[in-house]
Amino acid sequence: MMAAAIGIAVTARFNPGNVVMFYPPYRFDLSLNFFLVLQALLFLILYTLIRAVRSTLQMPGRVAAYRLKKREQDGNKGLREALKALFEGRFGHAEKAALRAADLPANAGLAALIGARAAHRMRQGGRRDAWLAKVADDTALKAARLMTMIELLVDDHQPEAALDAVRELSASGTRHLHALQWSLKAHQQAKNWPEVLRLVRTLDKRHALHPALSSRLRELAYEDLLSDRSHDAESVLRVWSTIPSIDRVQPYVAARAATALSARGLHDQARLVVEEALAVNWDERLVRAYRKAAAAPGSAALLGQIEHCEAWNKQRPTDAELALTLGTLCLKQKLWGKAQRYLEQSLSDASEAPMVGQAHLQLAQLHDALAQPEEAAFHYRLCALATIL
Repeated sequence: MMAAAIGIAVTARFNPGNVVMFYPPYRFDLSLNFFLVLQALLFLILYTLIRAVRSTLQMPGRVAAYRLKKREQDGNKGLREALKALFEGRFGHAEKAALRAADLPANAGLAALIGARAAHRMRQGGRRDAWLAKVADDTALKAARLMTMIELLVDDHQPEAALDAVRELSASGTRHLHALQWSLKAHQQAKNWPEVLRLVRTLDKRHALHPALSSRLRELAYEDLLSDRSHDAESVLRVWSTIPSIDRVQPYVAARAATALSARGLHDQARLVVEEALAVNWDERLVRAYRKAAAAPGSAALLGQIEHCEAWNKQRPTDAELALTLGTLCLKQKLWGKAQRYLEQSLSDASEAPMVGQAHLQLAQLHDALAQPEEAAFHYRLCALATIL
């Protein structure tokens, strides 16, 4: 700046030029240096004036842009606060922050989903539905809205409404694991057990279910399907035929099927089901079902049952349930000596009161059949005590 000032001063000092302007009848004589200074001042004045006018004309746009920026900042801040409050469990704060976030159109959809979840946690079903209605026409958030609806409706135990949302979600082509898991819960609440089994198999293939949960859901489904009292013998057989072979040998499935078949007089099929399952998995429930499916006295089928049980007894000599079953079958066949020996064996090995009471009841009936009233009364008393305890 100093060098520029010195250069200008030296140049102006040795600049003898002048400028003459005529405006009849006037004449103006100016030095060239003064004329240049006037030009510079005029430029600055015009530049300042133009900038002022331009800034004035742009002021409304700047104000609008500032307000929009402030609105975006407030909306984004509200959205962050809503998410934070939702994860913290402060659902009232989350809903209020969602209201602020919804003022920004770009955040309105997500804010509505957050508000719906917050209202649901506070058990405000009306406000929850109002929030969800705000994004009903938002195609970009359709999958998110439907997933939220399914989750909240299942949690609110409204399976039919949840299943309507599931069908709408499936129609849109969304079938990821999370959707299948919530669909499974909805069908479970609706007691739609065939669909529950289908979804369990699908999720098992993708390793998306814990084995214990998968086993429990299968058990509930098969129990309901096989325990339906409205089913006749043909219906039970039809249900049994639809069960995969790998599930048929599961103890809880085979035991429930044997009980259902026996209740409808299909004892031969019930025994076959139990024998096939016991060959793979030994379980007391199966042995108990085998006892309930006993054949008619004096039949070859009953003798076959006794032979099977005696073969199993050699492999499991301390199995109280098996001994009780063998004793009961021998009693039915009127093999008094074997019946008494196996029933007494079950008493010595039994640890549960119901099994003890059942063994005493069978011994009491045996002594009644042998015309031994004192021994029968003794076992009846012990059976009653075991039942009370």
